[in-house]
Amino acid sequence: MMRNMRKGTRLAVVTLQHSRRHLTGHTAAPGARKTAVLFPGQGAQHVGMGADIYENFKAARDVIDASDEAVGGGLKKLMFEGPQQTLTSTENAQPAILCHSIALLKVLETEFGFDINSCTYALGHSLGEYSALVATQSLSLSDAIKLVRLRGEAMHRSVDSGKTTMKALIINGDHLEDIEALMSKIERSLPEGEVAQIANINSRSQVVLSGTSKGVDYACSIIQTKGYAGRALGLPVSAPFHCDLMQPAADEMKPALDGASFNDPTIEVISNVTGMPLGNATEIQSLLHQQITKTVQWQRSIRYAKDDDVHDWVVIGPSRVLANLLRKEFPTDAIRAVATAEDVQQHGPHLCRRKR
Repeated sequence: MMRNMRKGTRLAVVTLQHSRRHLTGHTAAPGARKTAVLFPGQGAQHVGMGADIYENFKAARDVIDASDEAVGGGLKKLMFEGPQQTLTSTENAQPAILCHSIALLKVLETEFGFDINSCTYALGHSLGEYSALVATQSLSLSDAIKLVRLRGEAMHRSVDSGKTTMKALIINGDHLEDIEALMSKIERSLPEGEVAQIANINSRSQVVLSGTSKGVDYACSIIQTKGYAGRALGLPVSAPFHCDLMQPAADEMKPALDGASFNDPTIEVISNVTGMPLGNATEIQSLLHQQITKTVQWQRSIRYAKDDDVHDWVVIGPSRVLANLLRKEFPTDAIRAVATAEDVQQHGPHLCRRKR
């Protein structure tokens, strides 16, 4: 049943996209330059993250100290000093990445007058969707930090991480749809207890598989044998996100999401689940719940923004991976990655002039 639901969601993204765009009123004006702000997800964590902006900017200190307090202490020390293995554990990586992303955003706002409301869209990759909601005032920083800490703890409790994995596949040529179709067949053919599903569609050249180690290895080998993909790269994560194995985590998160206070975002936030803008607060809660087990439709989310004439992209957070994907997809676009204090100084003066 769950696998059929996942397939249905992918089809819905395609069939509803044009009607939803009409309802939201986004049509690209010829010659206009629009901006989207992006926030990274897990895998972006590293020891020392945020230490440079904490030292140099009061706005960063305020965010990092508030985040540390929200989880009862220890987060700041872990971000700055590690160890890496503990930081990578999902219950720590998630609040750390959100904290760092929002700290960078607040520095850009206070030091350079960057206004996210001058942008057209905000997007966040998986965990980064919470960062996007904080950035657009849909969710408070304190509530978001507590939610993603719980999200990480619930994910950690859901599985035996020693028997699960996530692997990125580099797609050969234009075989994304072939891989999606093949994965539907592979899912149905796996032995009882084995899981392999598409966790992320990051671009037309990269997908990520998630599930049990045996299931994912088997799926990778079939896809590679078909010639649809080349290398399979293991990811530095502690749980198999965005697959059926995360259903216990989704069940645990639902009451917390239902009880959290959400506002309508100040600009449109594109959903990981649908690849289209989120609606009201109730829909946000529902989609954040679904997001835990469903495929991150990142490529379709980016395509939605691009089809609305977005040419300027700002990636805010402790990783340049999303910026690198954009550069490969849209080599002539303006793409800025803000991950460090040096990046803030380099890009801040330009970002204050971003226009919708």
